[in-house]
Amino acid sequence: MGNEIERIVKEIKDEAPPRSEEEIKRLSEEERNLLLKTGIDILGKNRCGLFFQHDHSVIKCESMVDGVEVMDIEEARKRYGLEEYWWKLIPPDKDIWTKRAAEHQEHGYFIRSFEGAKVTYPVQSCLYLSMDRLAQDVHNIVIAEEGSELHIITGCAAGPHVRSGLHVGISEFYVKKGAKLRFTMIHNWAEEMAVRPRTVVVVEEGGSFESNYICLLPARDLQMYPTAILSGKDAVATFNTVLLAKEGSYMDTGSRVVLKKEGCRAEIISRAVSVGGTIIARGHLVGEAPGVKAHLECKGLLLSPKGVIHAIPELEGRTSDLDMSHEAAVGKIAKEEIEYLMARGLTEQEATSLIVKGFLSIDIEGLPDELKREIDGLISTVEKEGL
Repeated sequence: MGNEIERIVKEIKDEAPPRSEEEIKRLSEEERNLLLKTGIDILGKNRCGLFFQHDHSVIKCESMVDGVEVMDIEEARKRYGLEEYWWKLIPPDKDIWTKRAAEHQEHGYFIRSFEGAKVTYPVQSCLYLSMDRLAQDVHNIVIAEEGSELHIITGCAAGPHVRSGLHVGISEFYVKKGAKLRFTMIHNWAEEMAVRPRTVVVVEEGGSFESNYICLLPARDLQMYPTAILSGKDAVATFNTVLLAKEGSYMDTGSRVVLKKEGCRAEIISRAVSVGGTIIARGHLVGEAPGVKAHLECKGLLLSPKGVIHAIPELEGRTSDLDMSHEAAVGKIAKEEIEYLMARGLTEQEATSLIVKGFLSIDIEGLPDELKREIDGLISTVEKEGL
């Protein structure tokens, strides 16, 4: 896979023509439907803010409520400086991808919920690539101020005529004392895309962070390993990941939580289905304080002899009086399950499809109903095509 990534990187372009807000109006119905499948309703229903980056241009950036701020990261740095947040959780020399983002950065978003603000609808952010073989390097900062509640839906997508490209996303999240941040990311990339998110979250006392990541469409090479640092007493982090890998896809994903203070809790849950692709499902829990509780669960379904699922659960206890556990299982669909459903009138194909759909389905709290229906429909379409 290394040679394949080298080829993609060599072929990418670092320059893109400027885009304007008029581009949103000119999006085709096919593009609008594609974005809706990533959780982005371009018509503006059920949201409290919108960030839309088209290639290298931020073409829409607005907040619709008083308690939330949505800005181009460049504007935010000019207005606030952001010295205490910028590259503080992720060093720019961490790897070749962070170095690239530091050197080539093309915007990104700044989203902040103000102290005590509790918003009903999510902020929608979209990172959209419409040029083939283009590189998009973004840096995002999210701050949930003390006592606030914020939900962000990020849709990352490539246009219908894009086959390859590179996306590097640096994200630094700050969840202040007693705040709650729910972050839902849905990827819909092209078949030859290389994708490199780099994310670190710090959660202060009594704060809560929930990550939901869904990738059901092919990507040539995906590598991500977000880390949550629970730095305050009674902080909580949850990671939910749903993956489907078709033949030719390589997904090296995982989550890491460091529980540093008494009473911290964490949960890492992943569901992986391979219909010919390779999935490496990592999970790492680090308990550093007494009284912490954490659980890691990885389940995988192999539906093709060409597929690979490699589960790597890790528990690291650095003190006594903690409670951490893990569960990992990889295999095929049980014959008894298929036979049970066939005895009730389903064909073998229908029975298998129903089981896979149930396995991949995830209840994302706070997601608008119409977007839930779109995601459920995407699951149905993808698993039928993949079987």
